Amino acid sequence: MTETPVSLERWQQAGFALYVHWPFCQSKCPYCDFNSHVSSSVDQAVWQQSYLSELRRVALETEGRVLQSVFFGGGTPSLMMPSLVAAIVDEATRLWTPANDIEITLEANPTSVEANRFAGYRAAGVNRVSIGVQALNDRDLRRLGRMHDAAEARSAIALGQKIFDRTSFDLIYARQDQSLGDWQGELSAALDIAGDHLSLYQLTVEPETVFGARHARGQLRGLPDEGLSADMYLATQDLCNAVGLPAYEVSNHAREQSFSRHNMVYWRGGDYLGIGPGAHGRLTLRQGPRFATFCPASPGTWLDRVAKTKNGEDPRESLTAEDQGRELMVMGLRVSSGLDVEMYETITGKTIDARKITELSDLGLLQLCGTRLKTSVQGRLVLNSVIRHLAD
Repeated sequence: MTETPVSLERWQQAGFALYVHWPFCQSKCPYCDFNSHVSSSVDQAVWQQSYLSELRRVALETEGRVLQSVFFGGGTPSLMMPSLVAAIVDEATRLWTPANDIEITLEANPTSVEANRFAGYRAAGVNRVSIGVQALNDRDLRRLGRMHDAAEARSAIALGQKIFDRTSFDLIYARQDQSLGDWQGELSAALDIAGDHLSLYQLTVEPETVFGARHARGQLRGLPDEGLSADMYLATQDLCNAVGLPAYEVSNHAREQSFSRHNMVYWRGGDYLGIGPGAHGRLTLRQGPRFATFCPASPGTWLDRVAKTKNGEDPRESLTAEDQGRELMVMGLRVSSGLDVEMYETITGKTIDARKITELSDLGLLQLCGTRLKTSVQGRLVLNSVIRHLAD
């Protein structure tokens, strides 16, 4: 059997990737709503057996594909033993044909113990590290519940740049009691030590977090209002543009050729496999629909399911053409390359209302460049509203 032309073209052009979720952390940060758990002991041999079993299962459905990227996310993947990372990388590159320039990323926290493992991860095949710095001053690191200080963060960044081909680190802005000048100064300092990629996120208070509970009680004081947050976003664009690190996505900045290849698979609407507790994926099968895949969030439930049924997934959800079009629009308008209008129309069988495009263009929020629909900096500030207007 062969894949339909649309699905074949889609995953070949947009890419095929593997996401591996490590669900454990040393502590739970108060702003974090990711699937992460604190555990006193983890049997990594058992986890290795389960990960490899899942890789072999999904490989049977995706034979012949070229693997563009592998991403170890979490949780805190830098708590994984390098031997476990090596086993997963070795098996993935055996089961699928690795691209000549395959990107293998591991998220890391900049504590001294984890940074010392960097050489082991490099030997395991990791060629890109993403370091969760979040702030460059000790007061705010404590407020964010981080276990490292600013000196450790700078040391981990320098070590990562020495060992890995590519290095990125994250910062959070719009924090408590942070002024525009504070953020401009901190970002300038970050740009002085940055390599080719930075991820810069505005703090969002999620309901199912410690920060969410504090906010509901009126105890999370000093957060900036919408106007100040917008000013911080615009200042971010100006400072990053000035040093050659423009935004290629709402929160991600990079030099040309240094985009996160893994995330670009997501944003272009490619196929990706999600392995591990809480992981999700998108998979187009031969002569079949495109599926959303999900795994149970509980580490124990996931391990038990893999052991007993040889399948760590929850039931898959078949995505309608409308679902796929919505996802493609949401993802495409996040990136500087924009939404592929022809692909959107091929998938959905619908055209985007030209009057709505004109309305948003007249407001300076959107631009149609050939067959690509792109948001401006101002458009990204109100991205959800832009998407709602186009999709309604």
